[in-house]
Amino acid sequence: MSTQSSRRSFLGHAAAGFSTLALSRLAQAQPTTEPPPRTAQIEHAVTEAVSVEVNARPIPNFEPRDRSRVRFGQLQYRSGLVLTSPYRGFGGLSGIRLDAKGERFLAISDQGGWFTGSIRYSGGKMIGLDDVEASPMLNSEGRPITERRFWYDTESLARDGNVVYVGLERVNQVLRFDFAKGGTRARGEVLPTPPAVRKLPSNKGLEAMVVVPKGQPLAGTLIAFSERGLDADGNLVAFLIGGPSPGQFSVRRTEKFDISDAVLLPSGELLILERKFSWFTGINIRIRSIPLKSIAPNALVDGPALFAADLGHEVDNMEGIDAHVTPEGETVLTLVSDDNFSMLQRTLLLQFTLVE
Repeated sequence: MSTQSSRRSFLGHAAAGFSTLALSRLAQAQPTTEPPPRTAQIEHAVTEAVSVEVNARPIPNFEPRDRSRVRFGQLQYRSGLVLTSPYRGFGGLSGIRLDAKGERFLAISDQGGWFTGSIRYSGGKMIGLDDVEASPMLNSEGRPITERRFWYDTESLARDGNVVYVGLERVNQVLRFDFAKGGTRARGEVLPTPPAVRKLPSNKGLEAMVVVPKGQPLAGTLIAFSERGLDADGNLVAFLIGGPSPGQFSVRRTEKFDISDAVLLPSGELLILERKFSWFTGINIRIRSIPLKSIAPNALVDGPALFAADLGHEVDNMEGIDAHVTPEGETVLTLVSDDNFSMLQRTLLLQFTLVE
């Protein structure tokens, strides 16, 4: 472990008043923690459209303890970056969507901001970001959404061509943006949602969304997942909004994992990114696969884990996932982390190839 990592780990544990046992266990792992819930103060909101300098440091190995290892479950590590920026509003990345080539990206900050730009590659590995721009999300009046109380916890992102959906976890609302009308300068309109959406926990509500494209079961449906909204049996609540069969269903919750994002593959496989946190074990990450055809109103769906990682790997508070297919036919998954604007956490961009 580097001197910098050890210092970050110590500061995080000391500030939190951890026990000696917790300090000992976490000092041997990567220095990732999840601070207490954020206050309502919008300290890092993007207030105007601006170009952003982003620095990237490569992550050569996903598991530092075994640098020869590249296979992790059904994923093979391709490359990773630690992203930093002198721009105060850069961070808190909670969702990402890529173009078909895996180059241009649209990302959201959980404090009501858009980030756009391009991933730069060399030999199939990510080496940096180019042309990064930040801009505030705008409401129907053309004002930053953060001007309204609690309208900042923008945690989920879905895209259907020029139509972009953003979920606000704190108030459990969904905004619809038409990027044909100005791109990230487009104005958001509130999307009608089922009444049960508004009853989700205010800080464990809408956390992941995907739009089902033409040719797939439930085509035209916006599928929205709660982070930890639970049904009567303790399973995770999700919603089918619009489409041919609107309604509510549940995702079986196991091992106390919560949902942080989702992506729908062309194969009809829905991948759910999950995480759980403990002061004693740190953060754990998991990706589960659920067949889209199993989802229906009132259904309870489940699926196997394809991938799992913990603080022995290069992970942080992973909150976003997307996929693209290379010209060679490889399915590449891209994961991004939310650093909570904390000096103890990192903004990571990771890529894996999905293998059988």
